[in-house]
Amino acid sequence: MTRFNTFLKTGLLALAAAMALPICADAAVKKKHHAVAHVAATHSTHRTSHARPPKAARHVVLRNGSRGGIKRVSSVVRFEPARPSFGQLYGLHNTADALDLKSSVALVLDADTNEVLFSKNSQAVLPIASLTKLMTAVVVTEANLPPNEMLTVTEDDVDTEKNSRSRLRVGTTLSREEMLHLALMSSENRAAHALGRAYPGGLEAFVAAMNRKAHELGMNDTHYVEPTGLSSRNQSSARDLATLVQAAQQYPIIREFSTSPQYEVELGHRPAQFRTTNALVRNPAWDIILQKTGFINEAGRCMVMQARMAGRKLIMVFLDSAGKYSRIGDAERVRRWVSELPAHAPVSLPKVAS
Repeated sequence: MTRFNTFLKTGLLALAAAMALPICADAAVKKKHHAVAHVAATHSTHRTSHARPPKAARHVVLRNGSRGGIKRVSSVVRFEPARPSFGQLYGLHNTADALDLKSSVALVLDADTNEVLFSKNSQAVLPIASLTKLMTAVVVTEANLPPNEMLTVTEDDVDTEKNSRSRLRVGTTLSREEMLHLALMSSENRAAHALGRAYPGGLEAFVAAMNRKAHELGMNDTHYVEPTGLSSRNQSSARDLATLVQAAQQYPIIREFSTSPQYEVELGHRPAQFRTTNALVRNPAWDIILQKTGFINEAGRCMVMQARMAGRKLIMVFLDSAGKYSRIGDAERVRRWVSELPAHAPVSLPKVAS
């Protein structure tokens, strides 16, 4: 009798568990849909360039099948919402402008006369992402260090702040000149960090030299804490960055490397092809003298250039652009507008749409 009672209790517990399983599964499905709706409502369009996007967490829901079995249903990929840019937090995107630019900060000036052709929030101080590497290049170039000295990527050069991707594995050895080329053309973070680390006195001395140079150039809104731009504490204004472009373009090696469309180096025993981060370099409609792009979430998409157009040599600065291709679109808007201006005539902007 005791064995029968035990068997009966076991059977009843199994039956109860089987009946409860669909309820639990339905609750899990409802919870899944609630999570997806929450993510859809809060997910930002920003992603981290030159930096890895947030990792996806894959959730798998199990439910009771028609024959009582358990089967796998479609998984749900969730992304942590990206942080808004500083420009968004400051409300700079609410500023209307005559050219309808998507960058919250912009500056266009004549490099020969310093005449300002266009200005939008140009005094705002924002993170500048990999535009930092222009100052890194200036400090390295002015130090007159041996260009053929071999530098090796170490664990110290691995980005632990943004977890940015790099094709330069720990142990990769390249010349200082090759590292500079990749830092300017492909915005290679490990290359830029290695350049700073290999400076006489080390990284701390290098960052001090960056800030000293900024002060020397009169870049009073600018401050650096590291040589890559991955830190949002590297900050500047559009006016200061125009000054930096003027200083950097004096060096042929910076002009050449920043406008190189592609470059091949030996990684181990195999050749590796690197490409520019700026699509305009390959565009025949553009005559670019110097350029640099940058992106972290806090900075938005950024770009500086010096280019020849319509008989002028112009410096253009675009900060905190909101879309993947919007800084390119902004540059094209400026080029079309400048091309329609009479040569050397006073600049007259179109009226801002109400």
